[in-house]
Amino acid sequence: MAQAVSQTSYENRPSSTAVGELEPVQKPFVWLGVLISALLFITIVQVTTWTQGVLFVIGLAFGLALLYARFGFTSAFRRLISVGNVQGLQAHMLMLAVATTLFAIILATGFSFTGVAPQGYVFPAGLAVVAGSFMFGIGMQMGSGCASGTLYTVGGGKSSMFLTLLGFIGGSVLGAYHIGFWRDLPSLPAISLAESTGLGYFGGWVLQILIFLGIYGATVKFARRKNPPQMTPLTTTSGWKKLWRGAWPLLVAAVILGILNAITLTVRGNPWGITSAFALWGSKFLQIFGVDVASWTYWQGSDALNKTVLADSTSVMNFGIILGAFIAASFQGNFKPGKIKPGIAAASVIGGGLMGYGARLAFGCNIGAYFGGIASFSLHGWVWMIMALAGTYLALFIRPLFGLKNPSPKDSMC
Repeated sequence: MAQAVSQTSYENRPSSTAVGELEPVQKPFVWLGVLISALLFITIVQVTTWTQGVLFVIGLAFGLALLYARFGFTSAFRRLISVGNVQGLQAHMLMLAVATTLFAIILATGFSFTGVAPQGYVFPAGLAVVAGSFMFGIGMQMGSGCASGTLYTVGGGKSSMFLTLLGFIGGSVLGAYHIGFWRDLPSLPAISLAESTGLGYFGGWVLQILIFLGIYGATVKFARRKNPPQMTPLTTTSGWKKLWRGAWPLLVAAVILGILNAITLTVRGNPWGITSAFALWGSKFLQIFGVDVASWTYWQGSDALNKTVLADSTSVMNFGIILGAFIAASFQGNFKPGKIKPGIAAASVIGGGLMGYGARLAFGCNIGAYFGGIASFSLHGWVWMIMALAGTYLALFIRPLFGLKNPSPKDSMC
């Protein structure tokens, strides 16, 4: 009987996300997004290769999925730490399980659509990763968005995220400039839970699936004890209308994101990444003013500075994410940029700067290091997750100083 009562309480706790009616479709914006996307796709293919064009389309798909599901990394960590809501983290575990399964097959067989041998994101786990991911955890809570969150909310029209993006670019450039110092700090070698352990990809897959199941099971017990507010769909949309008006269920989006990351691996030879493009954009901007960024340690051995940004696979995917989110937001009638309060503006710039700097130190962000790193069986991905959660905890004390509200168990929204 006690167990039944506990289960009932778990299912009937208050909602953390408001349910509302959809706004009318913003048709001019939809057509504008489609037109820009078509023209950019044609330009990318003409200037570079069809592979880059395909990656741009994959980016569009990422943008659609992220916005339609409001799939968050920042909010998932914040809800977990502040009120004990585990739905976001549970979605992460499903996403990682899907990606890990597909990555194991792809990396073990060398499968590729383009002939480029696939390689996962396996990097050293050292002090730089510890410090960088901790900074990123603080930054994403202050900036109110992670790397993927920044891009899709910029596309979705959230004004403050434009400032977060600018801070992100600036922090990425500064991190690239300082990277030599951080890479000289003590570090473990690059450790793959599949290859370095001798388990192989099947053994590594079994190990990580067991970890995912363990975390998922722990979150279920934790949620029953904490009885936190739960998220519900953002709109009253139902049936096939969800495909183009939203909102997609978190777990559905988790599966889609895992599959898209695997497709990315087979097309460009590396998993999905975001923040390296920010360092490139910022460095190219500094070159205009005569700054010799090519001499920096970060750019040694790379010719990216001498090419168009359309030749950079991460950049074209980022453009796709922004445009995909813009189209999705327009379908929902939600592309409505607004005013930014001074405190939030300051937090956005500072948070973006911390994320940009931290991502360079930690070999990536919530996408390249956390999502791509863990799916690639890299130990540094797990270190990133732990330290980003620690940074989130500290950030909850900092956010109110800038007028940012933390979730509360008594709130109707999370």
